[in-house]
Amino acid sequence: MHTPAARRVRDLVYATLVDEGRAPSIRELARLTDTPAEAIAQTLRELADAHALVLSQDGDAVRMAHPFTAAPMAFVLTPTNGLDDRRWWGGCAWDSFGISAALNLDVQIATACPYCGAHIAFDSGPNTPPPAELAVRFPRPAVHWWDDVVATCTMIRMFCDRDHAERWTTKNAPGAGYIADAVTVWHLAGPWYGDRVHPDFQPHTRDHNQHLLDSVGLTGPFWQLP
Repeated sequence: MHTPAARRVRDLVYATLVDEGRAPSIRELARLTDTPAEAIAQTLRELADAHALVLSQDGDAVRMAHPFTAAPMAFVLTPTNGLDDRRWWGGCAWDSFGISAALNLDVQIATACPYCGAHIAFDSGPNTPPPAELAVRFPRPAVHWWDDVVATCTMIRMFCDRDHAERWTTKNAPGAGYIADAVTVWHLAGPWYGDRVHPDFQPHTRDHNQHLLDSVGLTGPFWQLP
């Protein structure tokens, strides 16, 4: 549970990412909350310690607030309705599905296959799964995701198909990681991130998230949360 002050800062970070595709600065948060910048910086550190968001390497800015990222990464999302000019960076394949789920919005997801470099672009949404042939590679077991969560997200990439994911793994990280089909990851993203920007959001427990993994068939030692 967050304190009311921490919850207000957390919600302002998410609101800015949702509306503008960027994270607010410490000075901006201080102005919006009428709070000294030093206190905002401490609140952000507390939120980061609770894994409610991720700070930059220097600790002076919001780097990620899952599923959103404040810096360019490998995925670009745009609404498909033609009436909405917002744009978001997706930190990874999973987070890209998560942004769609959190916003309850159909989007086009654009990225590139790490193996062959081919452009991958498709529409997806809360009720629209990705193309069945796409594959997603997870670089490290769940117990180590938060050892360096930005690096983890950077390497949860989408491939043209399982064959390309396996070829890339053989060349670059033999014997490591886990390859899932993109539809499975899409199924996971809905309940994992669908409530992330709700006004009454409460952080999920470890057991809750473990159940979500189990429910889509991601089981075994690789998927055991810390």
